[in-house]
Amino acid sequence: MQLEVSAEVILSQLGYSKSEASLKQAEKMMESITNFDKFAKHIFTLNDHLKKMNAYVGLSNKTNHLKIKCDENDSTEILEEFHQEVLHWADKYNVKLERLDNKHIYYILGTL
Repeated sequence: MQLEVSAEVILSQLGYSKSEASLKQAEKMMESITNFDKFAKHIFTLNDHLKKMNAYVGLSNKTNHLKIKCDENDSTEILEEFHQEVLHWADKYNVKLERLDNKHIYYILGTL
């Protein structure tokens, strides 16, 4: 079965409630990320892997991109595992990320 990744699917899979504002935000994000459809379905798998590290994939309130975030109060080992998991995922699916300086936050920009 091929999963069609729509704004509604993104909201549902990432745990957001469906509203007019959240749908518009998800649609803008999908338009802003280069070749989003090439790796979109793999975002949900990444999100599932990150949950055990107190991390998640979510909509950014500051940009039209998805963010990947880990809470800063976690142990050094969890934070290292988080960064390794995110970078491995990005490498596997040829996804370009932008890391915020000195934070445990990445923005998904698109494919390489």
